[in-house]
Amino acid sequence: KLIRFFFMTLLEQSTPVEVAFFSAKAYDRTFFDQAGVELNALTGKGSYNAPNLRINYIENRLFLETVELARGARVVCCFVNDQLDAAVLERLGLYGVQLVAMRCAGYNNIDLKAANANRIAVVRVPAYSPQAVAEHAAFLLGCVNRRLHKAYNRIRDDNYCLDGLVGRDIHGMTIGIIGTGKIGQCFAKIMNGFGVTLLACDICPNSELEQLGVKFVNSPVELFPLCDVISLHCPLFDSTYHMIDAIAIASMKPGCILINTSRGALIDTQALIEGIKSHHLGGAGIDVYENEAEIFFRDLSSIGIHDESL
Repeated sequence: KLIRFFFMTLLEQSTPVEVAFFSAKAYDRTFFDQAGVELNALTGKGSYNAPNLRINYIENRLFLETVELARGARVVCCFVNDQLDAAVLERLGLYGVQLVAMRCAGYNNIDLKAANANRIAVVRVPAYSPQAVAEHAAFLLGCVNRRLHKAYNRIRDDNYCLDGLVGRDIHGMTIGIIGTGKIGQCFAKIMNGFGVTLLACDICPNSELEQLGVKFVNSPVELFPLCDVISLHCPLFDSTYHMIDAIAIASMKPGCILINTSRGALIDTQALIEGIKSHHLGGAGIDVYENEAEIFFRDLSSIGIHDESL
């Protein structure tokens, strides 16, 4: 949806539009090039190489040291780890940038007040496939619960011992869901099929889930001591930063499994590590990390990772 909106907006322009496409990966080029071909054809603008649209794919992340690469662009397209603070947006405004198009749902890395002050419009992806993220969260739970990651590493070393690989039945567990938007709702429906008790917390309780039998509580604090699994499906704001900290983890049910497919900074990483080391937590399935900016989406196999938390 973003790609279509992005291109339709640009192709309406009568003069050439330069796009600075930061944090670009090979798959970005594949999909955006193809979308450009299709939408140019739909609008009768001709081929993708028509002068109306010129995308400059830039592998670097956008931050103050790289903002110069956006000079001459009218549009900047960014991702989750690009830094669009007041200083960067001021420079973009001086360069004549009119639109920031985020190819992600979150916008916690954008200073919206600064964007408005510099007369820069901001658009974002309205939603990822909620089923895809919810299914991924469910698979992470299954992997952690049945120790599949450990079994995989053992088998690679021809170790077929089962010690330490015993999991628990998900059936009968109490699952806590923090955030019941589109993704949280899909996750609840998936987990309901396992025969679990579902508890949830959201500022706006979901009536459809209530009809499914999901019980809503007033705050995450009420979930922590009751749940065998807690899955996070909420945005990152000042109010949710490190919502899972040492105090929260200490109040969780012993053996609780924590799942996070939302934003890394929802969890205090050091508190999570201590919770796992002490065996108070039964495990964690996460595909986000609060210090991921210099690590995710990069091949570090030749230099290694120097982040002690990882």
